[in-house]
Amino acid sequence: MRSLFSLPTSALTLVALGILNTASAEENTLNLPSTSITSTADDEAPQGYQAKPSATTTRLNLTAGQTPQGISSIKREQMDDFKLNSIRDIMDSTPGVNVQKVETDRTYFTARGFDITNFQYDGMGMGLAGGVLVGDIDTAPYEQVDILHGANGLMTGSGNPSATVNFIRKRPTYEPEAKVSVSAGSWDKRRVDLDVSGPLTDSGNVRGRLIYANEVGNSYLDRYSREKNIFSGLLAFDLTDDDTLTVGYEEQKSNANGASWGALPLTDSSGNALHYSSTSANISQPWVYWDVRTSHAFAEWQHNFANDWKSTLTVTAMEHREDTDMFYIYGDSTSSTGYTGLASNYKGKTRELDGDLSFSGPFSLGGREHQLTVGANVARSRTRETSLYGTSSYYTPVSLEDALNGVIPKPTYNMANADATSDFTDRQKSLYAGARFSLTDDLHLITGARMLSADSDGENYGSGRDVRIHGKVTPYAGVVYDLTPQYSLYASYTEIFNPQYYLNTQGQVLDPLEGKSYEAGIKGHLLDKRLDVSAAVFHTKQDNVATYAGFNPSLGGYLYEGMSYKSSGVELEATGELAPGLQVSGGYTYVYITDADNNRGRKFIPRNALTSSMTYKLPMAPKVKVGGSLKWQSKVENDDTPAANQAAYALVGLMTSYDIDPHWSTQLNLDNLTNEKYLQSVRYGQSNYGAPRNVTASVSWKF
Repeated sequence: MRSLFSLPTSALTLVALGILNTASAEENTLNLPSTSITSTADDEAPQGYQAKPSATTTRLNLTAGQTPQGISSIKREQMDDFKLNSIRDIMDSTPGVNVQKVETDRTYFTARGFDITNFQYDGMGMGLAGGVLVGDIDTAPYEQVDILHGANGLMTGSGNPSATVNFIRKRPTYEPEAKVSVSAGSWDKRRVDLDVSGPLTDSGNVRGRLIYANEVGNSYLDRYSREKNIFSGLLAFDLTDDDTLTVGYEEQKSNANGASWGALPLTDSSGNALHYSSTSANISQPWVYWDVRTSHAFAEWQHNFANDWKSTLTVTAMEHREDTDMFYIYGDSTSSTGYTGLASNYKGKTRELDGDLSFSGPFSLGGREHQLTVGANVARSRTRETSLYGTSSYYTPVSLEDALNGVIPKPTYNMANADATSDFTDRQKSLYAGARFSLTDDLHLITGARMLSADSDGENYGSGRDVRIHGKVTPYAGVVYDLTPQYSLYASYTEIFNPQYYLNTQGQVLDPLEGKSYEAGIKGHLLDKRLDVSAAVFHTKQDNVATYAGFNPSLGGYLYEGMSYKSSGVELEATGELAPGLQVSGGYTYVYITDADNNRGRKFIPRNALTSSMTYKLPMAPKVKVGGSLKWQSKVENDDTPAANQAAYALVGLMTSYDIDPHWSTQLNLDNLTNEKYLQSVRYGQSNYGAPRNVTASVSWKF
């Protein structure tokens, strides 16, 4: 029987317990004030695209200006204006984030040169396996998405020095609300959204919210279609004046036909570039499908103590299932046709349970008021996978033309062995503490640390999955100096540590990621605080970065090498109201990545990128809103095959909406106005083309 917490005694443990004990003793030097104090974060809800990050994003209830890192927030208003209905859409609209859509149903996200592996729901980590999104996550259940740029040492400890994505759930409301929206668009795409919320008792001490969305349609890609179903239900109970219990369940289903495993080969067996005449080209076959179901259940209990302290206990359970028939093709000089195909039937299931208990609030020290958060977290997940292959299609020469025409027959799956199955369990336990010290009226120190223990056991495609890490401490420190009431300077330092479960070329688990990250910048408020602006420079060094090294089923499938990289760059961002009725959100990113030999590395990530969105309410017709979006990136190429590349390109989108009355509204969105032909990713030397010009029309009713 494993102990719930087997963490060794450390300085972090002693400090955390000491601070809590001291805070509860009246006679000590560290005293909790007996009267209510002003929160460190402005409680006013910003209007338009301007947003206040969720308190769960930093755990210290900091505003964007008080956070010594870059932070972006995408609000519901912006999601609705530009039909950002999925996490891919959200990330594609976030400055500094690059979307690597390597297949129809599998996506990587990068920031500052590294994969984003930390995804949270109201601050609770329920990470995507290896940072890979399979299927899609719909944004219907969420009110806001926060992206904390850089290393996530502020309060989450482990992870890549890229970004942390926090999904902020819609919550039950005290006042009745309802919204229904229907939309239709290119390729017979149709969508329905329903969102109802309000009190369930006369006093409002019990509240509920029901969210449902359905999206179905074909695609510009040959033979590809998909249906999504999203359900979310939440109940909130005011147990006492100081206690609130919130429970919820969310389920998202993605059922895709004609999905691709891999994508179009970008080079032939000799390494020469391949070009396809049509953006609809797809190597998937009619019998291919990819069904994904992800469900979350959570319970959250918040208790307010005297002296403005509060505790939060959260328990979250997740289940992720996949069922798919897949088909893969690649250029092969040893094949009689120049190409080799592989078919597989795959089933996988992951279950994860997370628990988190935290205490946060103000304290007085040295005659000044400060903020403190301490807590503990425990997580456990189990994954089971099975892959079946057919003797008639196991690494078989195939014709590229036949694949494109969808005439390759479905195999009979009759091959399975230990090398094609996985069954492993991952566990993590941690203690964390973070504080914001007001050293002077203008100088603030944010510091913290997390102590992590992690272990894993089981089999991963024929290789042992054995990870043992105990008592690893990752510190964080940041400083913010208020130059003026409008501008602040900041700097931060984070050590990087993240257990890894990728297999190396010997079939063994890679060593953990380790490194250091530095960031400095300036943040400000313009136009009477209606516009937030920021500029940051960053430098990161990371060792043991998992870098794709090939596919070998006898050693566990996809294999990786641990490489060292350095990443340096600049981020500029602006969000808010530029002029009356003119909302803007956007930014520019420059990132330069080098390997251990100081050669440019990870060239599939653009060196330069620009993302912007804006809407304008016409003064002569205030019921009319018009807007547009622009996304541009510089040239990218595959690290090993330069012929697999994509030149610089730009995507332009337009939108317009009309409020018929206080309840009814209509909207029209046009994407890829110029009908740009571009590859979605060159990360693995395979890619599908992005969507050509397309249109979506919608009608909404709200109460």
